[in-house]
Amino acid sequence: MTGKISLGIARESEKLSLPSYATPFSSGVDLRSSESLTLPPGGRTSVGTGIRLEIPEGFECQVRPRSGLALKHGVTVLNAPGTIDADYRGEIRVILVNLGEEPFRIERGDRIAQMVLARVEKIEWEEMGSLTETERGSGGFGSTGK
Repeated sequence: MTGKISLGIARESEKLSLPSYATPFSSGVDLRSSESLTLPPGGRTSVGTGIRLEIPEGFECQVRPRSGLALKHGVTVLNAPGTIDADYRGEIRVILVNLGEEPFRIERGDRIAQMVLARVEKIEWEEMGSLTETERGSGGFGSTGK
């Protein structure tokens, strides 16, 4: 059983579909393009969705790639996950990149990304003279093996 959080939404046109879940157990809603364009191989662009959100304080929305676009066409969200802050009121735009070898055509209404609502916890810094030791220590960037 899951709870529901209300988000305010405004569309630039009633002809644009509201973001929706593809299946009952989908984690994210599908975002759709509000414009038509062609993304060349190696190209990147900001694609409009035609929607603006009112996200409650203590939450963010994360914009993530659609796995089918990534696998079939090499098209993905460049700054994944993209963060939409609770105080942002502008149009939701998705930065897409075409890592494939062919131009990729996007039509108005195409599903271009997915969006997940996430809780945000604020950091309260506790400055320390030293940190507790761990077995890993400062090893990073592959230091734990393949």
